[in-house]
Amino acid sequence: MNSTTCSGWLESVRRCPSPNQDQRPAACEVDLLVIHNISLPPDQYGGPWIDRLFLNQLPPEQHPYFAKIHQLRVSAHLLIRRDGERVQYVPLHRRAWHAGQSCFDGRERCNDFSIGIELEGSDETPYTEAQYRALARTIREIQRRYPAISDDRITGHCDIAPGRKTDPGPAFDWQRLRRLLSRIA
Repeated sequence: MNSTTCSGWLESVRRCPSPNQDQRPAACEVDLLVIHNISLPPDQYGGPWIDRLFLNQLPPEQHPYFAKIHQLRVSAHLLIRRDGERVQYVPLHRRAWHAGQSCFDGRERCNDFSIGIELEGSDETPYTEAQYRALARTIREIQRRYPAISDDRITGHCDIAPGRKTDPGPAFDWQRLRRLLSRIA
């Protein structure tokens, strides 16, 4: 059974469609998955702020940090919250605006050929067991739809934008993710 509807939405996720998306280039194979982290305000978890950022509704007066970023037009395909809840903002077949200036394996503009997953967290805060389980399950669901995303084509934002980005950071346990992935067919 395909876990993705023909519209590009995963099943059993909360949908929160972002306007920050567009068509991928014609004949562009999706073959990369990028893991990010996000917390709004920084190092604070919960609340509506990540959704509001990806919907262009972040109130600048609510927090000094929001005043600096409220005009950004960004999105990710998915977010995995601390409790493992999955939220999808962009259908998988469309281009989310998550990677910015980036390069992987000699190819620039990673948004064109990647799927971006945000983890609610920060570089230095350990991620939760619920997040790792949800991430591994989500990766396998995506790989069934996009088999060119092999396990060696799962990377961090820091790897495609070195010097500019640091996420998912040193707190992210890549070996733990690999172990979980090895248990899921």
